[in-house]
This record gives sequence, structure tokens and C-alpha cells, in this order.
Amino acid sequence: MPSKTKVETIRMLPFGMLNAFLLIRGENVILVDTGLPNSAPLVKKALQKNGLDWSNIRMIILTHAHIDHAGSALQLQELTGAPLVGHEADLPLFLGAPPVLRPTSLFGRLFRKTGAIQRPFAYFSPDIVCSTEMPDLTEVGIPARILHTPGHTPGSISVLIKDGRVIAGDLAASGILLGGIMIKEKPMQPPFEESPLLVAEALKNLLAHDSTQFYLGHGGPLGVEPIRKHIARLEASKF
Repeated sequence: MPSKTKVETIRMLPFGMLNAFLLIRGENVILVDTGLPNSAPLVKKALQKNGLDWSNIRMIILTHAHIDHAGSALQLQELTGAPLVGHEADLPLFLGAPPVLRPTSLFGRLFRKTGAIQRPFAYFSPDIVCSTEMPDLTEVGIPARILHTPGHTPGSISVLIKDGRVIAGDLAASGILLGGIMIKEKPMQPPFEESPLLVAEALKNLLAHDSTQFYLGHGGPLGVEPIRKHIARLEASKF
């Protein structure tokens, strides 16, 4: 058994504008987020790169219920047989309720007008619905835990690997526009964020759990100091 869990970033859009992740330890894999609809070929390619196939995916964790993170969940469940994991506070979104889109920038306001984030996808109810209790990821071969980190959406969750690396979904982004394009070392808010102050609290909670590196849905990864600066900006802003 390898000594370290590998984090394989799946570029769902060019330049890291949209990322999903494979957590790989031996033959055991957890997929974190599924990208936009019809993203299965990109996941398959990442598996094959690591000498793995669909049967190695033990669990699919969804950091939140927006189309760019959960759009291929049902398709990938059918291919893998792996249970889908999401938080109960995002359950209405998983079942088709329209997302709350509070833009954080001019780009967010313009992006909202395109309707891209509001497009329907194959809705579902997660097989494992997190609430006060979270599934034990060591049972599927990955030394990691799920933490409820609300703010981007009410049911946003993060996956904290035992060594301090964390898959943090859309708690932050880096780069310009969606994230990932240039200036990737500088944190920013994603285009939409329901509660920036809750995001700041969630990021502080992750730091309190000894998180050391933040893998993001848009851009990244970022270290601790950029995240600390991002928290300070969120707390200092008026929303």
C-alpha cells in the first residue's frame, strides 16, 4: 500500500477553469466532483493514466450541487456503481431546485445572465446524505474525512486528507474570470457565493483542522497564507 494518497486533478475545462479530483491510494479511488454533464470521458482518461478503471471508484463525493460540480454525477454512478455523497442542506438543489446565485463581481453578474449555471441536468438524490454524521472514508481505503463547510452553498462540503491537503470545492477560486486563467496564485471569490462570511468561517475551520494545501474547483491549488489573506478580505468586506 502506498504511503501517500495521490491527488489527481481532472481538468474539466482548459487552464484549470473547472477541476474535479481523484483521490488514489493503491486500487482505491474516491472521485470528488463530476464536472459538467457528459464529463465521463475526462474521468475515464484520468483513471487510465493511473492504471485504473471504473471499478476502482469506491465513492463519488459532491462538494456542492451546482451543475459544474454535480452535472455528471448520475452518469458516473451508472458507470461505476459507486454511491453518491452529498450534504442534506443541498438536497433541494440535487433534486432540481434553482440555485441561489449571488454574484461576487461584474463577471458573476454577466455570467448569471447567460443561464449556464441554471441549466438543468440529470437530478438525483444522493445515496449517502451527510448531516451531523459523515461517512468514514477510511472504510473505502482513503485516510480522509468530510467536513461541512457551508457558505458557497448551504450544503458545501470539503474533503480533508489526513496529511492536510483538502479538496475545498468553491470556498475560494484563483485566477481570473472563472478561475484558472493567469494569476493563479492569488485567491478570489468564485463568480457566485451565497454567504461570504460563512465561507470565511468555513475556511478558518479548515485551517483549524491543520489544512495545508487547498485544491479548488476553479484554479488553485493554494497554500495556507493566500487562504489567510482571503479570509481577511472576506471579513473586512461589506456584503
